[in-house]
Amino acid sequence: MAPTNERHMNDTSSKASESPAEPKGKRPPVLVDGVTLNGPTLDIREAESFLREAMPIIMEEAVWKATDVKEKVCEWRSPEQLKDLLDLELREGGEAHPQILQRCRDAIRYSVKTGHPLFFNQLYAGMDPYSLVGRFITEAINPSLYTYEVAPVFLLTEEAVLKKMIEIIGWQEGGDGIFSPGGSVSNMYAVNVARYHHCPDVKVLGLSALPRLVMFTSQECHYSVSKAAAFLGIGTNNVYVIPSDKRGKMIPAEFEKQVQRAKDEGALPFMVNATAGTTVLGAFDPLEEIADICERHNLWMHVDACWGGGALMSKKHRYLLQGIHRANSVAWNPHKMLMAGLQCCAFMVRDKTNLLQRCHSAQASYLFQQDKFYDVSYDTGDKSIQCSRKPDAFKFWLMWKAIGTKGLEERVDRALAMARYLAEEIKKRDGFRLVMEPEYTNVCFWYIPPSLRDTADGPEFWRKVHAVAPVVKERMMKKGSMMVGYQPHGDKANFFRQIIISPQVSREDMDFLLDQIHSLGMDL
Repeated sequence: MAPTNERHMNDTSSKASESPAEPKGKRPPVLVDGVTLNGPTLDIREAESFLREAMPIIMEEAVWKATDVKEKVCEWRSPEQLKDLLDLELREGGEAHPQILQRCRDAIRYSVKTGHPLFFNQLYAGMDPYSLVGRFITEAINPSLYTYEVAPVFLLTEEAVLKKMIEIIGWQEGGDGIFSPGGSVSNMYAVNVARYHHCPDVKVLGLSALPRLVMFTSQECHYSVSKAAAFLGIGTNNVYVIPSDKRGKMIPAEFEKQVQRAKDEGALPFMVNATAGTTVLGAFDPLEEIADICERHNLWMHVDACWGGGALMSKKHRYLLQGIHRANSVAWNPHKMLMAGLQCCAFMVRDKTNLLQRCHSAQASYLFQQDKFYDVSYDTGDKSIQCSRKPDAFKFWLMWKAIGTKGLEERVDRALAMARYLAEEIKKRDGFRLVMEPEYTNVCFWYIPPSLRDTADGPEFWRKVHAVAPVVKERMMKKGSMMVGYQPHGDKANFFRQIIISPQVSREDMDFLLDQIHSLGMDL
């Protein structure tokens, strides 16, 4: 940070010849409404000192220790305990820097370390150094991606990333896209764009001008689909849920039956949401067959590949998304399998007619002036439903530049290989039972304590098994040893859902996972 007297860059020789000499000494203060306006109020040197003290704390506590397998994943405290520890009340006066630095340490200490090798709780994990540096840069510069004039580097990197992702999807004629604040919002984009595509008058005339619209999705879809229907005024009753098979995949024949049902009711079927990588089971819907039905019935086909899209980077595993090139739109979150860091979510459409722009633009004249001195086609913000928008693509671009497409492919291949190793180990061990063979890196399994291993399967057995996972989860979190998710699913008792992503995870970590669950639950 430059001192106050170095704030303004100017040619002093020209200034001296063009301006009258400044009087020596301090200029008199300027007061407006009792406020002194001379100079900045921020003490630049004090701010610089604080940053220099804070950054080593961040690096040591939030980066190095937080990714060290020998450290805890979490330091569990109850909400009431944590409220007392953090002293959350906001007061009139500020605190001294040493106290603020301690607050930084406390915030890190009591947060879950999602970059830790033993954090398996969600569909994101690990810490990529290049992505992290990308986030440091964008947080420091603090841009907003509405116009080229305020975010030139970040708009161009977003364009480059979207172009490459569209190429990988297989849209040979190209497409369009934008990064959104989450996969849920990407799915909402899909519903809105699909509706506009079928009924363009909705933008001006609203819902009253529309017929009853019906959309389709599988019973295994992400909950954001029904939220999108509610949020956009379609109504959750008009989301027809398609049964899935025992592996969690949409059944195409049942999908077509529901399309015909909607037509028979006099409704207008307009889109289907297919899932590539379901949240719990990691299932991939049969995209080719779904695309055939969409073509027969003129439906918009959206693929929620937020989780499973990473498999497209792998020559070995991209078959899981066979047919995705036939989709009209795709949601894909690089912050998940590809470790780009939260949040990094792309929404893309197979369209070259400015559909996103036509659907969402408001043509705000204070931002999107058409007589600017540069090519205003780079002012992409009017395609978005947001105004302010973070440069989420930059960290992914920087990481991709650092490790290359090959490096991303190796990450995906290793994660799936590690999932296969864990599944085989589960089959070898007493007391562990797979829910099903994993198709992706979701490894779902039950732990059966010794007290239940001689009990015959039946309602009472499964009632007791249902109670095991919550207790084991509580114990592991209070110990801080690791984090693994669990849930019931349909008529199935609670089971663990192990998610494998990070290249930091080793075979020994998989062995530790199973040993630790047994150690924590063997007395149940």
